[in-house]
Amino acid sequence: MTAPSTPGGAVDLLDPALATDPYAAYGRLREQAPTTTVTMMGSPPAVLVTRYDDVRAVLTDPRFVTDPALAGGPDTRENIMARMGVPDDVADYLLRNILTVDGAEHTRLRTLVSRAFTVRRVAALRPRVEEITSALLDRVAAAGAGGAPVDLVEALAYPLPITVICELVGVPEADRAQWHEWGEVLTTMDRERTGPALRAAIAHVHALVDARRAELADDLISALVAAQGDDGDRLSDRELVTMVFAIVMAGHETTAHLLANATLALLGDPAGLAALRADPAGWPGAVNELMRARGPVQFTQFRYPTVDVEVGGTVLAAGTPVIAGLLPANHDPRAFDRPEVLDLARETGRGEGHLGFGQGAHYCLGAALARQEGEVALRMLFERFPGLHLAVPAAEVVWLPRPGFSRVAALPVRVG
Repeated sequence: MTAPSTPGGAVDLLDPALATDPYAAYGRLREQAPTTTVTMMGSPPAVLVTRYDDVRAVLTDPRFVTDPALAGGPDTRENIMARMGVPDDVADYLLRNILTVDGAEHTRLRTLVSRAFTVRRVAALRPRVEEITSALLDRVAAAGAGGAPVDLVEALAYPLPITVICELVGVPEADRAQWHEWGEVLTTMDRERTGPALRAAIAHVHALVDARRAELADDLISALVAAQGDDGDRLSDRELVTMVFAIVMAGHETTAHLLANATLALLGDPAGLAALRADPAGWPGAVNELMRARGPVQFTQFRYPTVDVEVGGTVLAAGTPVIAGLLPANHDPRAFDRPEVLDLARETGRGEGHLGFGQGAHYCLGAALARQEGEVALRMLFERFPGLHLAVPAAEVVWLPRPGFSRVAALPVRVG
C-alpha cells in the first residue's frame, strides 16, 4: 500500500489507510523520507517529522513554538477550527491556553498548576487511585457475572481517569458524565454538536470558578482562584477557565485510550503478562513500554519555527507548520531494537525511553499521574481477573479513525 495523498501530493492525515494500520502506514512514511508534506481537514500543507532524533529535536528546540504569531506565519489552526464547527466566540479557548502558548506566558501558567502534578503529589494520590479502581472492578465483576461480556472502555478505561482528574480539579461527581460526553463530541469532531458542547463546557467551568470564589475547597480550581486573588495580574479570568478546561479534557481522554490500548496489548502477550504477575515490580517499566508501543497520541499539535531550521536534511522556512510524529518516532528502528515487538521488560536506560508524553517545555503536565493510573489499573485488573480474555477475536476490535489518536471503540471482555 502506498502512502495516502491528496491530489496536490500531500499525505492526508485523515485518510482511512492511516487509521486502518497506523503503525505500518506511518512506518512507511518514516522510511521513505525524514519529512513528509501532509494536510489535515483542509489545512494548508504542513511538514510531518517522523524519525526519533528529528522529532525529539523539534520538541526540545526553543526555535519551534506552538503560537504561530511568534513565527510570523499564518494560523493554520483556524481552518481546522472552522471545519470542526468551532464557533468564533469560543475558538480562543482552544487556540490559546496552557497547551498552545510559549515562553514566559507558558512558564507563568505552568508554574501555577505544576505543583498539583509533581511526583510527590501524585504519589500521595495512589491510595485514592487504588480505591477508585477497586470500586470500578467490583462493578466489572458484577456486570461480568455468568460470563456476560463487559466493555472495559466504558467500565474502567474512561471512568478511572475522569474520576481522578475531576476530583483533583474540583468537578462535582454529578457533572463528570457530562464531561465524558463533551470529550467524545470534541474528539469525534461531530460538527453539529461541537459548538453547543464547547459553550456548555466553558459555561460550566465559569460556574465552578464562581462557586469557588464564594467558598474555597481543597482542589485545583480553588488554588487557582486563591492565586488570582493574591495577584490578579498572574491569571486572568479567561486564562483560569481555559486552564481548567484544558486540564480536565487532556487529563482523562488520553489516559483512557492508554488503558484500553494497553489492556488489549497485554491480552495478546500472555508470556509478558505472566512475567508481570510473577514480579509486579515490573509494572512501571511495562507501562513505559506500553506507552511507547501502544500510546494513544499519534502526533503533536502544530509547531512553527521562528527562523529557518534544518530538520532531517530539509530546511524548514520560518513559519512553516510542523507536526512531530510521536507514533513513527516511537517505532523508529534507529532508536529502538525491534521496535515492532512489545517487550514489557525492555531496558530504557535513563528516562522513559519514548516520546509518548512529548519532550521539552510542553512535556505532558500529567505524565506522572497517567503513568500511575496505568500501573495501578492494569496491575489490579489482571490480579483481580486472572482469566480475563477478549469476548471477540482481536481482529474484530474496532479502531476508531480519529485524527492524531489511536483508540478502540470498545473493548469487550469476559472476566473468567
